[in-house]
Amino acid sequence: MIHLIDVGWAQLTGISAADWLAIITGVGYALLAVRRSRWCWLVGASSSLVLIYVAFRSALPMQGALQVFYVAMSIYGFWRWSQTGEARSFRITRWPLQWHVGWVLVCVVVSWSIGPWLSRYSAAAWPRLDTIVMLGSLLATWMTAQGKLENWAYWIVIDLASVYLYYVQAAVGAALLYALYVAIAVSGLVAWSAQYRTQSRP
Repeated sequence: MIHLIDVGWAQLTGISAADWLAIITGVGYALLAVRRSRWCWLVGASSSLVLIYVAFRSALPMQGALQVFYVAMSIYGFWRWSQTGEARSFRITRWPLQWHVGWVLVCVVVSWSIGPWLSRYSAAAWPRLDTIVMLGSLLATWMTAQGKLENWAYWIVIDLASVYLYYVQAAVGAALLYALYVAIAVSGLVAWSAQYRTQSRP
């Protein structure tokens, strides 16, 4: 039933109902995250629930699995950002360079290893790219929940890759959502960088 409604809406508007819902809730999540509002996690969870359907419809199983993880992380993120009483009061911190190098290498190696298996045993259209975007997103989501400044730099790269993934799979609405995410991630990096400099002053 959901699929029939989704297809019918896509025939009328060019973008499916699921994609529109994902765009609205996804943008809401990103804007609230920039403002460091804990409510971003609940809005993000609703966006992820829609994107589970969109990803599997688009033959991107690792993106679908990623969205399942996002729902779980939304619960953790809401709890983590609520611990200070006022979510916007948490301190922004950074990771040392070697941590970034190490985690990026892990993502690349795992993606290169899993890609052939995923290609053989699933209908994945872009197994290696799908996997590395998923792993990078897991890492960036954890960094966001922990208040790490560099999460926004990761999201810029990940969202650009996601635009390509969804666009070539004809999920135009999801591609548009991730294009909006790129712009919001740039805004988030600027806003969090300013806050980081402010809190670092003696």
